[in-house]
Parts: sequence; C-alpha cells; structure tokens
Amino acid sequence: MTPWERLLDLMRANIRRASSEAVGALAERVLRLHPGAVEAIVFYGSCLRSGDDRGGMVDLYALVSRYREAYRRRIWAVVNRLLPPNVYYLEVPVADRRVRAKYAVLSMADFARGVTPAWFHSYLWGRFAQPAALVYARTPEAEERVCGMLARALLTFLERVIPCLPERFTLRELWLQGLSLSYRAELRAERPEKITGLFEAWRGHFAAATDAALPLLPFPVRPRGTEPGEYESRIPTTRRRLCRFGWRLRALEGKLLSVLRLAKGAFTFAGGLDYILWKIERHTGVTVEVPPRLRRRPILALCVLSWRLYRRGAFR
Repeated sequence: MTPWERLLDLMRANIRRASSEAVGALAERVLRLHPGAVEAIVFYGSCLRSGDDRGGMVDLYALVSRYREAYRRRIWAVVNRLLPPNVYYLEVPVADRRVRAKYAVLSMADFARGVTPAWFHSYLWGRFAQPAALVYARTPEAEERVCGMLARALLTFLERVIPCLPERFTLRELWLQGLSLSYRAELRAERPEKITGLFEAWRGHFAAATDAALPLLPFPVRPRGTEPGEYESRIPTTRRRLCRFGWRLRALEGKLLSVLRLAKGAFTFAGGLDYILWKIERHTGVTVEVPPRLRRRPILALCVLSWRLYRRGAFR
C-alpha cells in the first residue's frame, strides 16, 4: 500500500462518524433547499468536536455540482462564484427543540482547488485539515472525491506550516502553531486556551494523520527520538523565510476577505447582522452595539462596525 492509499484509508475511517438525528435533519433541509444540486454535505467544527448539537451552531458545507444548479436566482450563483462560499442560516425542529446551523454552499470544483496550494489563503485547507464527517454523499464516487480532498487539505496545511517551525518540533507545537496561523488569517483570532482545547480534543487524530502525511510532503520530515510526536525537518532557509512572509500576507488578505464575506452574510442570513455580531463576540471577545438606525442599512452598519472593531483591537 502506498503512503497516499494509507492516508486515504485514514480519511475514509474519519469521515464515517455517526451523526445525530439533529444533524441528519439539517442535512435533509439543505437537500430540499438545493434540489438535485448537492453532491455531498460535510459536517465540521465545534459541534462535531463536542458531539453535542445543543446550544451551539452546527457547521455544514454543501458541496454542489454547479452554482447555477443550486439557486433559483442567478444573482446568488454569480455572488457565490465571485466570493465563495455563500453562507446561510438554518433552523429545524427536532423532537422538543430547535437546532441551529450555518451552512456554506461551495462547488466541488472550488472545494477541490481550495484545499490545495492553488488557493493561497488558508480559508479551506486550514479548516479541513481538521477532522470532518460526511453526512451525505450522492454517490460512492462523490464520497471518494471528498476523502481525497480532505487528504489534500491536510497535506497543504502541513506544507504551509512546518517551514515556519524550528528544525526540531513536536506534534503539539506543529498543530498549535498551525491552527494559530490559520485563525489569525481570518477575522477570528481565537484565544490560546481554545486552540489548546481543540488540539487536545483531536490529539489522536492529529497524531495519526500527521504520521500518515509526512512521507507525502515535498521536503523531508522524520520522527526523532524514542518518544512519539517528535519530529525533525530539513528545509532550506529560503523556503522558511518565504513561508513566514506568506503567512503575513494571508493575515492581511484574510481580514479583507472576512469583512467582504460578513457583508455578504448580512444578506444571506435571516438576522444576518445579529449573526455577525454574535460571531465576532464569540471569536474575539469584543462586543459592539449597533444603533437601530444603522440596522436598516446593513452595508453602512458593516462599515461602522468594522471601524469600531478595528479601534477595539478585534482585527488581531
């Protein structure tokens, strides 16, 4: 078995996690909202990690064949193509409660590009280097494509992070640094304790996935010492410098893209502005009040909100 086949086997086992009744109901609603267009639905994020969808917001990705097939109105297909993904709010009744979700719509082609080095920014490969579950696949071929794309996301993540580390590093250092870099490249600079908690929750997966991926990297990385989770790399100085510079550029690019996506979310979400405020407070700890007169003008409100957040240090 080749290293790539071993990595794919690991991804297949990983995505076949059992989902709750609530997540299944959310996936069914997504399929009804985009009939005939959805190739696969991927579940990721904090609710997957905790195994509890109560009180949180389930994160889903709906991977569609083509944007034009996913929407009745052409404008949303155009917007989705220009600045992917479109993100929507979803709420469904399950038993005696209501379950909330946000789901992103992305074409299979954009997802395939977004998990490779062809996408400079870490928006997709930074997310999907982490564990994910496949809630729905239209065909076995679609499931296999998703497995391959998740494996590519992991490889891109490691290729973009390891050159930023010292020559000798540990599994913990690799993932804490990589997650911190990817979060700082967006409008969600997570607190260190949250990143540590994420690593500890998935430590076993990160260890197995890293060891499976190392032989496939374009530079030599090998285990060192007698203890598991210790590594040594041989990477040219020039590549290390370019890696650090690349992350500085991603941080600048990511802030702009995050603001643009939030502006789009003000229209794709019911109560979009409230969602934006909730998300910013959740990820940065910064609370901003928006006067009623601004709520009637989402774009103006977003401009004012962005300036206030900048002055209060949310764009870290």
